[in-house]
Amino acid sequence: MSTPTSVYAEMTPNPEVMKFVADRPLIEGNAQAEFYSKSECAGHSSLAEELFNFPFVTGVFISGGFVSITKDDSLGWEMIAMQMREYIQQWLTEHPVAVEKVPPPKTAPAPSSETAASAGEPLVTLDDSDIVPTEHDEAISALLEEFVRPAVESDGGAIDFRAFINGTVHVRLRGACAGCPSSTATLKDGIERLLTSKLDVVKSVVAST
Repeated sequence: MSTPTSVYAEMTPNPEVMKFVADRPLIEGNAQAEFYSKSECAGHSSLAEELFNFPFVTGVFISGGFVSITKDDSLGWEMIAMQMREYIQQWLTEHPVAVEKVPPPKTAPAPSSETAASAGEPLVTLDDSDIVPTEHDEAISALLEEFVRPAVESDGGAIDFRAFINGTVHVRLRGACAGCPSSTATLKDGIERLLTSKLDVVKSVVAST
């Protein structure tokens, strides 16, 4: 049974990522799905699995009513955006479910040296064993959810609170935000300024694995 669906393409601050917005939800609630290879998609998202058949696709992020696609530098979006929009629209019209099973969160592959340089500060490596819950976690998460998440999602990305350690808030950037050249400005001028102004215990914000 077909489900007529309209899709439009939207640029993001990350030049390698395009956001494709549908007129219906693609995943349940606040869930998100992120993939960096076709093999990761099996059993989770048929849409993402099909998108990796395009040789230039290196990442797929699905949240709410949009899918963000990360490409390599072999082609410019001006050459492929229309093709991708039409393909996604047709696929969604023919398939009612884009994500069959939400995968567990994962860490993005390490960016290339060129990408890391353009994005500014390198990622801080944070193991799960480093994370210890604190009394401030709930307040930090609430601020990120209310003030940051909507803006980040509008750019085709996502932000996850990882930990609060010695005055530093560790967050994970996903989707269009991962490796974005403007991510450092977003962290320091936006998120860090917000959290330090609201919570005296917060001194800095960094992007972590």
